[in-house]
Amino acid sequence: MRLLDWAFGRRRTRPRPAPPLAGESHRFRSRYRVGLGLPVVLACGWQAQPTSRSLAAGGAIAFLGVIVRALAAGQLHKHHGLSTSGVYALTRHPLYLGSAVMAAGFSLAMNSWQGASLLACYLAVFYPATVRREEQRLRSRYAGDFDDYVARVPRFWPRLAWPPGTTFSWALYFHNAEYQAALGFFAGVALLWLKLYGGA
Repeated sequence: MRLLDWAFGRRRTRPRPAPPLAGESHRFRSRYRVGLGLPVVLACGWQAQPTSRSLAAGGAIAFLGVIVRALAAGQLHKHHGLSTSGVYALTRHPLYLGSAVMAAGFSLAMNSWQGASLLACYLAVFYPATVRREEQRLRSRYAGDFDDYVARVPRFWPRLAWPPGTTFSWALYFHNAEYQAALGFFAGVALLWLKLYGGA
C-alpha cells in the first residue's frame, strides 16, 4: 500500500515517524556490525575453497594488514591527544586500512567469489559509516587541529612515503588490545588450513 500511495501521489494521513538521533543510529549500526561479524566469518569459512597458492598469497597480504594495524595501535593514545605522526601521517585511519588489507588477503585466501562478495558487502555497509562517525567525534573534540590534519592527510588511501616520526610501544599495543587482530589472523589462517588439508 505504501508503494501504491507513493506512485499515485496520495498524501499521508499519519505523520512521519521522527528520524533516530545520531547517537541512536550509531549505536544501532554498531550493534549490528558486531552482531553480524561472527556469522559473516562463519559463512565465509563455509564458502571457502582455498588452494595452497591462494592461502599462501592471501595469508601474506592479510599479515601485511596485521602489521599496519599493529603500527597504528602501537602509537595510539586513545582519548589523550590527536595522533598525527607515524602511519597517521600517511592515512587518517590506519586501523581501518589494516582491516581492509586483511579482508582483501582473506578474500584471496578463501578462493571463493561468494565468500569474498559477502565480506566486501559487510565492509561496504558498516565501515564507511564507522569512519564518518569517528571523524565527527574527532572534529568535535579537536576542532581546528583536526581540520588542519584533514587538510594534510588523506582519509583512507595512504600517501606513498616513509612515515615521519614513527614510534612504537608494546605497552600501547597491548593496552589497545591489538593482539586480538593478530589472534584473529592466526585463527583465520588455521581455519583455511584445516579446510584445505583436513577436508573440512
